Amino acid sequence: MRTDIVAAGIVVERGNILLSRRKKGTHLAGRWEFPGGKVEPGEDPRAALRRELEEELGILVEVGEIADVTFHRYDDADKAVLLLFFHAVREPGSLEPQAIDVAEVKWAGVEALDPAEFPPADVAVLTKVRALLG
Repeated sequence: MRTDIVAAGIVVERGNILLSRRKKGTHLAGRWEFPGGKVEPGEDPRAALRRELEEELGILVEVGEIADVTFHRYDDADKAVLLLFFHAVREPGSLEPQAIDVAEVKWAGVEALDPAEFPPADVAVLTKVRALLG
């Protein structure tokens, strides 16, 4: 079983959190998630998050402190993920997020954080995110 290291961003603006939807043809397609992606071998996780958000959403972010770390084993896919969730903010002058390499992107309030809509690996951090959104 392989374990991927994934860096994900918790980007909050005006009381809403940035979410992206997984593309068709990917594992857990159609689920909402905190944007980010796999950390390449030898890559700093913060640099990976910056790279992924620029590639997938077209935004530049400043990556802050780590917010949470979770581990999840997907029995149906014979893989596991170690998720590193970071606080991040869009850099001044950064464009609005676009769905470049994701199916959809949106700013969502606390009411949109339904665990059934997220990959199982993201569910553990939802409580912390709800607290951030108040």
